Amino acid sequence: MFSDNKKPRPMNEFGGQPNRIEKNTKIKGDITSEADFRIDGKLEGNVKTSGKVVIGKDGYIHGKVECVNADIEGKFNGELMVKDLLSLKASAVIEGTVSVAKLAVEPGATFNAACTMGKAAAAPASSPKLETTKSNEPAKVS
Repeated sequence: MFSDNKKPRPMNEFGGQPNRIEKNTKIKGDITSEADFRIDGKLEGNVKTSGKVVIGKDGYIHGKVECVNADIEGKFNGELMVKDLLSLKASAVIEGTVSVAKLAVEPGATFNAACTMGKAAAAPASSPKLETTKSNEPAKVS
C-alpha cells in the first residue's frame, strides 16, 4: 500500500519554486537565484540564475541576463548570455548582444542583436581575430 518508490518530485532540479514578476510590476535592481524566473512585468537590472528565464508576452527586461535556458515572448534590451537554448517566440523583440549555445527562432520574432553562437558562447571571451587571404589569386605550386 505504501511504497518508498513514490518520492515527491521537485518543481525543478534545484528543488525551489519558480520566481515570478507579475504584469503591472516594475522592478529596478539586480536579481540572483538558483530557481527559474518568469517575468511578465518590467525589470531594469540584471538577472543571474542557474535555471531558466521566461519573459512573457507583456514582459520586458533592460539589463544583463545570465541563465541556462531562456524562452522569450516579450521584449529584451541588453546583454543576454544563455548557456544552452534560447527560444524566441513570434512576439519576441530582442535588441543588444546575445551569447548562446543553441538558438530557436519562430517566424515573426524581431532579432536585432549581435550574436555569438556555439559551445564557446556560454563563457564570455574576447572574439578571435580572423585572418583573411585573397581568394582571387592563383595557387602557387612548387
